[in-house]
Amino acid sequence: MKLLISLLVVAVARFGQGAETSLLKDKTLVVWVAPANLTQRAGSALTIDDGQSHFDGIIFGEITPQKWMPGSDGFRRTLREQVTWPDETTDGRTFIQMAIVYRGSEATVFRDGQEYVRYTMPNPPQAFGSAVAVLFGRRHLDVLDPEHSFTGRIKDARIYDRALDRATIAALVPGKIAGDLKPWAWWSFADEGLREKTGRFTEIKLIGDVRLEDGCLVLGGKGATVITTASGSDDGKPVSVPKHWSFTSAVPDEVVRSTRLLRERFLADPHRPTWHFCVPEDMGMPGDPNGAFYHNGRYHLMYLYNRSGSGFCWGHISSSDLVHWRHHPDAIGPGNGDEGVFSGGAFVDDDGSAYLSYWMLWGAKGIGLARSQDANFDAWKKLEANPVIKSTEWGVTEVKQPDGKSSFLGSADPSNIWKQDGHYYILTGNLLVLNKIGRATNAPAAEQGDRLYLFTSDDLKNWRYLHVFYERRPEWTDRSEDDMCPSFLPLPSSPAGGRPSGKHLLLFISHNKGCQYYVGSYRNDHFFPDNHGRMTWVDTTYFAPEALVDGQGRQIMWSWLLDNPTGEKEKGWSGVYGLPRSLWLGDDGTLRLRPVKELETLRRHEKSWTSLTLADEATKTLDGVTGDSCELELEIKVGSAQRAGLKVRASAGGEEETLLYYDAARKELVFDSTRSGRDGRKVVERAPFALKFGEPLKLRVYVDKSVVEIYANDRQAIGRRVYPTRADSLGLVLFSEGGRARFKTVKAWDMMPANPY
Repeated sequence: MKLLISLLVVAVARFGQGAETSLLKDKTLVVWVAPANLTQRAGSALTIDDGQSHFDGIIFGEITPQKWMPGSDGFRRTLREQVTWPDETTDGRTFIQMAIVYRGSEATVFRDGQEYVRYTMPNPPQAFGSAVAVLFGRRHLDVLDPEHSFTGRIKDARIYDRALDRATIAALVPGKIAGDLKPWAWWSFADEGLREKTGRFTEIKLIGDVRLEDGCLVLGGKGATVITTASGSDDGKPVSVPKHWSFTSAVPDEVVRSTRLLRERFLADPHRPTWHFCVPEDMGMPGDPNGAFYHNGRYHLMYLYNRSGSGFCWGHISSSDLVHWRHHPDAIGPGNGDEGVFSGGAFVDDDGSAYLSYWMLWGAKGIGLARSQDANFDAWKKLEANPVIKSTEWGVTEVKQPDGKSSFLGSADPSNIWKQDGHYYILTGNLLVLNKIGRATNAPAAEQGDRLYLFTSDDLKNWRYLHVFYERRPEWTDRSEDDMCPSFLPLPSSPAGGRPSGKHLLLFISHNKGCQYYVGSYRNDHFFPDNHGRMTWVDTTYFAPEALVDGQGRQIMWSWLLDNPTGEKEKGWSGVYGLPRSLWLGDDGTLRLRPVKELETLRRHEKSWTSLTLADEATKTLDGVTGDSCELELEIKVGSAQRAGLKVRASAGGEEETLLYYDAARKELVFDSTRSGRDGRKVVERAPFALKFGEPLKLRVYVDKSVVEIYANDRQAIGRRVYPTRADSLGLVLFSEGGRARFKTVKAWDMMPANPY
């Protein structure tokens, strides 16, 4: 540890050589802090140190117990007579704002916006150059005694390069800046973790018991310290991240630092899920899951994203357990006859070659295929025959009939390919045809609403059109809905796979109403739907499905949770998928669904409750569960209750909460996000769901930062995103309204993170 401190001192001093020395003279240090106890001595809530034994800091109890003081090297700018200064009396749970203003030779300390002490410094003010360290915990870089470190919590810390007045300091709010008054350095631990928000300090060193909890930096004492420094050149100037470097040249240090900072920022992001798949970086907008296939014991999944500096690409991940994913090189992107790629599917042929079917961008391109034959499917080559189905305009193919008239087919969003009796088949979506023809008030009935076009091939290069794949039924979908992102696969007879059921599932979206499906029979190259269902009801949050059949015969699907909050570009990432769902045919011929069993490997710290009876308007808080990363199983006898269920991401006072419940009167599964937070889609989503006579309500609930999913009796599910802003929005609360409900069993597990960052 002594060696680490020494190295940091040398590093800061080296960067300070030849640097600007008048950057900070008049200044203001501000911190929102809760000391763990009032007996601790000589630790710092916030210090600036030049690495040459000069520092200024907000120090607690060094000269006189229970007193805050401006710390400095050898007390050169510190008033030693502190007996008349107010004692600190905070209870250790309440945050106070401490600020020190340095104006010329005058130092003023403020506590919660009120003057604490003012004096003239015994020595001239200290000027700090551009290369300095900022510390939380120990009062300066030379401290080696582990007892001299701050113990407690810090919510926000900042340094201003000017002397602020009392009114300005009193108006400051943690996590926010006041108008044009921007800090010179700023740590907002609730939304940025340990990352310094201005980008001035990029190196982070942790010593001892340092952690982030409930949006705060927690220092456990006994030397616990955070030391942050600026990365720069020897002349003290910042070093920019190189924009151009190759795979064969040396990796610049600045790229390594920047990459590490990005990962650390993602780990501290309060809304980035830890076990739902996230696009690793860049913009997943659109963020469709694509190209799912299973081969040789491994699941492969592609994700559509907009790669900075390139265009729309398919990222590629694979897994052996559906929980932990390996990142591959991007599978396909712009080039070889197209300017980018949109949605499509995947297929593995008899010889083990894998194919991706995709919509070529932009303009009158069509459907393309790419093939991979290497063991890990890392290298993909687009077919020279592309486009294998050619467009005559954007997403549309015009075909001349024998009588000279034109008909129009979709050549967008291809499905997965399947093979039967030596022939290959593929489906194409109809959005662009619907826009061209079917939305007109006098459009022929056959051109209205959702439809798919079936093509066949003997060699995967030459495709011919057969016919419309199924007939739409107006009682299920209306004329405004399209059929895109289709997936067509056989349904198994159980969640474990096993024998085929004899039915097929067609998953798809309409762009105006989200994810939906048909269950039906496939024969004579036609699909005959028996029933229809939806996976989103109030908007389009559950969107763009993609599915595969694995080695057990399970059909497993993913979907993009299309809820893109403000400021995604600035956060460096967007794009989240719902949990992988196992799909099978129920005894009544309708769809069944539940999350895959492999997710249970993430469970830890099981807690359980039994026979909890709640009267009308009664609640029960479930203590001891990590409220932003958990799974719950509930079995409920609804009884006379009109509404029974669970509040998640709930703050103590109910300012923020997400309601998940069964509405017995309306026979609906309900997800109420109207009070879920500041951002996102604030709606009440209602999915049709009726309990049978005497049937208990069996709920499975998953909470993963900004993702909440609820499943009911394997027959219905809702998945959405929520964006709580309060650090205490972690509560889990059972409730009953309109009557009495009995919660027969409740089980809860904390969930281990699975995402790499």
